[in-house]
Amino acid sequence: MVCLGNICRSPLAEGILQYKAEVAGLDWVVASAGTAGYHIGEQPHVLSQKISLAKGIDISTQRCRQFKKEDMVEFDRIYVMDTNNYEDVKQISKNAWDEKKVSLLLDELYPGQHREVPDPWYGTEKDYHLVFDMIDQACEKIIEKYKPR
Repeated sequence: MVCLGNICRSPLAEGILQYKAEVAGLDWVVASAGTAGYHIGEQPHVLSQKISLAKGIDISTQRCRQFKKEDMVEFDRIYVMDTNNYEDVKQISKNAWDEKKVSLLLDELYPGQHREVPDPWYGTEKDYHLVFDMIDQACEKIIEKYKPR
């Protein structure tokens, strides 16, 4: 899960998908990163933590990190929150870039529409709730799609 700073959206996405995978009995490793290094080592945004904890998901142990080229090789799927993240991941990945692995998270809900998860960084608590709900729905779709039948 990748966003700009790994402080708001991608920590939520990591927490939500990891939680859903565990509930579904899936042995998945879910991680998140940012394309920029603004918050390396910090906990997720206080409102991301508050909203997720209210939904029963504790993301307080996560620490922000920057996306690196090796992530393209290490992970099977890479979901980005917006088109800028997509382009940044492509640039960071250089010769390791694998277009088949990377997509916008909301393409799981709206295939081909390239909808973006808005960055709530400058928003209110209400914006964090809206972003949580968007990510939650997309993560539910991912579980349905990849869970063994």
